[in-house]
Parts: sequence; structure tokens; C-alpha cells
Amino acid sequence: MYKYTLCFIKKGSKLLMLNRDSAPTKGLWNGVGGKIEGNESPTECVIRESFEETGIVLENVAYKGVISWIADASYSGGMYVFIAVIPDDYQYITPKKVDEGILDWKDIEWILSEGNLGVGEMIPQFLPKVLSSAECFEHKCILENNKLIYYDAVRLRQIETI
Repeated sequence: MYKYTLCFIKKGSKLLMLNRDSAPTKGLWNGVGGKIEGNESPTECVIRESFEETGIVLENVAYKGVISWIADASYSGGMYVFIAVIPDDYQYITPKKVDEGILDWKDIEWILSEGNLGVGEMIPQFLPKVLSSAECFEHKCILENNKLIYYDAVRLRQIETI
């Protein structure tokens, strides 16, 4: 249904975030992920894209739902969202420059802090549920002029085969 995936790699109280060098989230901290290729499942895509962007081999990723959006009443899209938890003693030194931008561990508290303009508009809305709920949600967002004007989370009743 959707063409993209997004993964938040968690280690303790931090997430590995990517400050992208290119649009659409250029200059903002976000999770890793990318476009689904060929007959790839969303799970296969997020594992491949996470490895390509970070070099980390993820053995387990948890599907957390979807993020959908309508921007300026003219463009809509969406992506599958995942979380991967790695051991606290996993060694991954940052900041690290990669092809996509700069990777760095960011405190979850910092990511979710009120008025943080360094992360995408939608992240502080959906990330708390992604991190804490055992359920999956569709996170519905409406943006105008790059500003979030509406957000709602609707519990997904049936887990898709992803």
C-alpha cells in the first residue's frame, strides 16, 4: 500500500537519528529507512535500508503501524513505521557522516521536547505511541506550509502481513 519505511533504532534512552542531506526532510533529525524495492516486504525493506544507512544488521524489528499524511491539500503519502531495540552495550560511535547525512544518538527526551525545531513536525506526535504502545496505529497527519495542523492516532484492528 505505501512505498516507504521508517525505523527508529533504540539503545537505552536514545534513538539513532539521521540528519538528512536531501529533501524532503533535509536538515531535520529523523529515523532511518527508505523506499520499498520490487517485491520486497516492508520488513525486508526496513532491514535493508537500515543496514545501508547505518551498517547495523537488525535481526528483529517490530512493526508499529503506519504514518499517513496530506500536505497542502494536494499531496498525500505514507510509510510503515518500525522500532528496533539494540543492546545497551552495542558499540556504535557517533556522530558519523554517511551518504545520506549525519547519524547521531539523540536522547528521546530531547527529540520529544516541546518546541524542538530540529525534528520533523510529525515526530513528537507519533513517536510516544511508537515507543510505548504494544498496539499498532495509523498516525494521520495533515500539514499546511510544512506545519502540522492536525494529528490523530487510530488503532489498527488487524495487523497487516508486512
